[in-house]
Amino acid sequence: MTDTYVNPVYPGSFPDPFVLKYGGEYYGYCTGIQPDDRCFGILRSPDLVNWKVVGGALPPLPGGHPMYWAPEVLYYNGLFYMYYSVGNETFMEIRVATAAQPGGPFQDSGRTLTSQQFAIDAHVFKDDDGSLYLFYATDFLEYSRIGTGTVMDRLLDPFTPEGKPRPVTRARYDWQVYDPNRAEKGGARWHTIEGSFVLKHRRKYYQMFSGGNWQNLSYGVSYAVTDKLDRPDEWDQVADGEKVFPVLRTIPGHVIGPGHNSVVRGPDNRQLYCVYHRWDEKGHVRQMAIDPLDWAGERLIVLGPSYQPQSFPTLPAISGFAHFQAQKPGQNQAALSDTSQARDNILHLDGSDGGAAVLNLNYRFFLLEIELKASGPKPGSYGLGLYRDEGSLFSFLIEPGNNQARLTWLVENSTREQILPLAENFNPSAYHLLRLEVRGRQLTLALDDIPAQPGPLRLAGEANALHLISQAGPAAFAGFALTPGFEDFFESELQNSGWQPENTRAQGESSPLNPAVSPTIFTRGDPLENYELVINVLLEAAGQSEGTRFYPARARDASGPELSFQREANGWTLQAGQEQPFSLPSDFEGSVHQQFRFRKQGQRMAVFWESHFLGELAVTPGPARVGLAAPVGKTIEMVRVTAL
Repeated sequence: MTDTYVNPVYPGSFPDPFVLKYGGEYYGYCTGIQPDDRCFGILRSPDLVNWKVVGGALPPLPGGHPMYWAPEVLYYNGLFYMYYSVGNETFMEIRVATAAQPGGPFQDSGRTLTSQQFAIDAHVFKDDDGSLYLFYATDFLEYSRIGTGTVMDRLLDPFTPEGKPRPVTRARYDWQVYDPNRAEKGGARWHTIEGSFVLKHRRKYYQMFSGGNWQNLSYGVSYAVTDKLDRPDEWDQVADGEKVFPVLRTIPGHVIGPGHNSVVRGPDNRQLYCVYHRWDEKGHVRQMAIDPLDWAGERLIVLGPSYQPQSFPTLPAISGFAHFQAQKPGQNQAALSDTSQARDNILHLDGSDGGAAVLNLNYRFFLLEIELKASGPKPGSYGLGLYRDEGSLFSFLIEPGNNQARLTWLVENSTREQILPLAENFNPSAYHLLRLEVRGRQLTLALDDIPAQPGPLRLAGEANALHLISQAGPAAFAGFALTPGFEDFFESELQNSGWQPENTRAQGESSPLNPAVSPTIFTRGDPLENYELVINVLLEAAGQSEGTRFYPARARDASGPELSFQREANGWTLQAGQEQPFSLPSDFEGSVHQQFRFRKQGQRMAVFWESHFLGELAVTPGPARVGLAAPVGKTIEMVRVTAL
């Protein structure tokens, strides 16, 4: 496999791309009638870059509708729901179809979800509490800026809107003009905002949307923000097209009309990717492209639109079940038996004798995702556990018979337990996504992206084994992926968030109790040979413009470059010890959060400011960790480390 990719990632026509991740694979869906005379194209990929054609998703509806636009698929409790727009361009409605598999075939449900004359670009957002919301675009003919805007309606279930749509984003700026004299709309100065996709980040909601006309340089993807979904007024738009520009827009000579995006987790389940279309150089077809999406503070950023080779999406360190072994009571680990077997990236446990599939852990800091379900007529309990040697530190078991899940964990010498009620319609025979993040002794868990607890659990020790468990009934597990690393937003003090002072200090360096000489250097995470470090910094916080120091590759012997920032007469520089400093671009602002990326591979570390390559650093060979000079204060907002 190559170490890079180049957009577009699929050379054929694939407009309005939506990508769903399921079972550790990706399924892409697009607008239009396909060569097999079915509606909406489907592609399949293991890694977001290499795509294969599956075929059309849906048979055409009766009535000869010419337009089938912008499908989006929601996996919910065992079914795949495809929301799409259909009509003749003047009259468009949103409907929903269902399928048992992500590759279809889909069958229209007979349900229309909208009542407006023109309704397109459906998007379903699921909040942390499991509530569903339908976003779509419709026309506003009595608004100050006439044109298409977006609305939101709560879904009572995947088929049923509440019927109370309210505006989310309508045109406010000239960059959102689609046609200054649109003939088919009576010569109106027509604006367009469409293509909603909603994300939640640190208690704020972000609606991405496309605005304007793709043939104009001003066209692109921007976003609006709110801290409450139920706010009565519209969300706050960020780009005005003059001082603040869309996060994706045309790059003359390279990228034409990037727009209509979706967002999906990358193979490492940590890095988000913005999936969008862009026109080919002749303006004939729209092709699918991907670029990393992130936040710097509250500012949403896309590292694109890229047109040169980019780092290939990071893969998990462990995927599938080849590294698991079977274990039964009183027996040592052995190869998976006939009753505990892994086939086609699916692990089956019969649950008859209390056995488990065991993975020995070589990492203390990691993120894992796995999908799990009961696979027999009488479901027992199934889930996973973390162990230290032979002792259980933590377990999560779904108990369908009681319609609940049971959390059990060890704190010092005390065992604690919590019961989590499952949804009334919880389907145990359907795969459900379990997302577990372990940071040493801290743990967070979410089922179907709904957090199990408001904050992290603290365990009595650090795990060295993972058990997949089924009891009193068979279970199946799929899509296992484990990625070493961690992410920290410093919502507690440095010393209380798992960062540890170095055991080895240079002579004269202070201790945590005596910081008179210089701040202590704190490190966190497993030493890794190759990794990516992402760090968000705010250099002019509370009047402080200097003093931010960090160590992107701190070796065991405390060697490694020290990085700091300096404001010169002609702009900012990134200082790297005694090496030549990196000059930052003229539009770099220290008064807002900025994101830097460092990719350590062997003895070299590539340095990026967002998507801009700054150069390379020489680093000490061997495993290393990131180090921070305390106190961090308000200057460092986020640190993320992902093993490569």
